[in-house]
Amino acid sequence: MEHDYLLKLRQHPTWRLLCTDNSALIISFFYRVFIQPNCRSLKQSELTEKLEDTLFHLRQIQRNKYPKTAKAYLTDWANGENAFLRKYYADNSDEPEFDLTPASEKSIEWLRSLEQKQFIGTESRLLTVFELLASILQTTQTDPQQRIAELEAQKTEIDAEISRLQQGEVISYDPRQVKERFYQLEETARSLLMDFRQVEENFRQLDRRTREKIATSSKHKGDLLDDIFGEQDDIGDSDQGKSFQAFWGLLMSPARQEEFNNLIQKVLALEEVQSCEPDELLPKMKYHLLEAGEKVQRTSSSLVEQLRRYLDDQVWLENKRIMSIIHEIEKSAIAVKQTPPKDKDFIYLDDTKECARNNFLKQPSLNNEISPLN
Repeated sequence: MEHDYLLKLRQHPTWRLLCTDNSALIISFFYRVFIQPNCRSLKQSELTEKLEDTLFHLRQIQRNKYPKTAKAYLTDWANGENAFLRKYYADNSDEPEFDLTPASEKSIEWLRSLEQKQFIGTESRLLTVFELLASILQTTQTDPQQRIAELEAQKTEIDAEISRLQQGEVISYDPRQVKERFYQLEETARSLLMDFRQVEENFRQLDRRTREKIATSSKHKGDLLDDIFGEQDDIGDSDQGKSFQAFWGLLMSPARQEEFNNLIQKVLALEEVQSCEPDELLPKMKYHLLEAGEKVQRTSSSLVEQLRRYLDDQVWLENKRIMSIIHEIEKSAIAVKQTPPKDKDFIYLDDTKECARNNFLKQPSLNNEISPLN
């Protein structure tokens, strides 16, 4: 966190959103229409209508506060490289759609983190750290004897717990511990959904870099395609790509989906959890994850298809240039045919082929410069 780095960071869209004059309007509106209902994208007409309603209510309180139209505000918020909204056209649609940028979502999440919490779940966080440490060591353990010893220790603990339960001992968390873990669960679930916009953005950045490489490359098309397809493969082979595919595989498993639903329903039915007044995030978590993951999949597939069309366009442009050169040659030939030069070295074609051949062979200077074609 050096001084110069922070000065440069002020140009980051997250910082710019927090510092803009209309930040209260922008962030509250974004939270209400995107974050709170976990909406991935909205059509321009729908988003404009929602913003018009918001502006109407705010102008009843402060008449001269927001003079622009809803459409003008959306245009401003989606304009430029550091935009707060991403404006794009979905497949087979003439109406643009809007989605939050990862930077805007980060600013909203940071502001939400400033809210005064009922309590900080330090115990559950520490236990999570312990569990992650143990998981890392277990999955990287290569000594069979050491792994067996760890499993035997776990087996001893499980047998001891089974014995206590058989003797009538009740083992459970107190209400404070249940609430603490539930709040941490909600926070983790929100963070997981936030990650998907960043994953999408990473795919789009890779696509832009690929297009720039195509536009500026001097390589032959075959070599260029090898580079491009290699980069596409690198997406799936990267840590992020592998993690997303593993997530998608788990989520698309019917058994995992059923287990996920059962666990959520049982947790939400607990009296301690109901006293926390949970929102609609967890009951619809499976559908939110499916929607977010499917959108990432569609984005990735769409980028590959757009890249294919882009390459087709490049081929068409090359063919167009070749045809243009041919047409220029044809026009020049017609012009020469109408007014042939009187130079004795001019070569005639068609019905005077033999004459042209003889004239050509009589020119030693030209004959020495031209080699036969293989």
